[in-house]
Amino acid sequence: MTVLSIAQRVTPKIGLEYPDELYPSVIREFEELRDVMEDMATRITEGHEWQLLSKVGTITGDGSTTAWDLPSDYDRMVQDSQVWSDSLETPLTHLTSLNEWLGLDIQSFDFVINAWTIYGGQMYITPALANGVTAQFFYQSNLTFVEDDGTTFKTVSDVDSDSFRLDEGLLKLGTIWRWKSYKGQTYAEELEDYEEKKERLVVRDKGARSLRLGRIRLPNDVQIAYPQTITP
Repeated sequence: MTVLSIAQRVTPKIGLEYPDELYPSVIREFEELRDVMEDMATRITEGHEWQLLSKVGTITGDGSTTAWDLPSDYDRMVQDSQVWSDSLETPLTHLTSLNEWLGLDIQSFDFVINAWTIYGGQMYITPALANGVTAQFFYQSNLTFVEDDGTTFKTVSDVDSDSFRLDEGLLKLGTIWRWKSYKGQTYAEELEDYEEKKERLVVRDKGARSLRLGRIRLPNDVQIAYPQTITP
């Protein structure tokens, strides 16, 4: 379903004429509708860590670089993000406090395990990864639309033939309630329909829970205290 076809299903619900085009329409109501749809697409994208938008970022060390540009389509790290190196058996240490990172950096603190943080649009890892060592992490992509060729992804829609990569029905319901809210109309029922559908999609997107047989020997959050062999 294209962006235009979604808009054509929305307009009867919000009292607008049937649109023949959205891009590059100069009709004020359709320009407003475009804005509402784009805003709603962003809300949907940011409202859940969708599996479809989850990607793996990879950094390859050279022995000296400690600051790395984030992927070009980077939107945010996933919740409880971890960065794993192929040279260690435990994730790198995540420092969430920039003040703590700055203090340890200035003090030239020696890390037993590489530490990482993000600021200024870059990921920092210290000490530098050895030459050829890779580090990987999950992140959420901001490429929520795709052109009709099915291979060209983009952050925003700009032609009628673009498609929304997530659930088009959710975008339709969201656009309806958001439009009515924008226009000062009653929208409680439409919002409820949207929230119910979103909840179902989120549950489905998380997948089935793992089934474990037998006794659990370690809690889920236990990690190896030191990832190397200790020689007496």
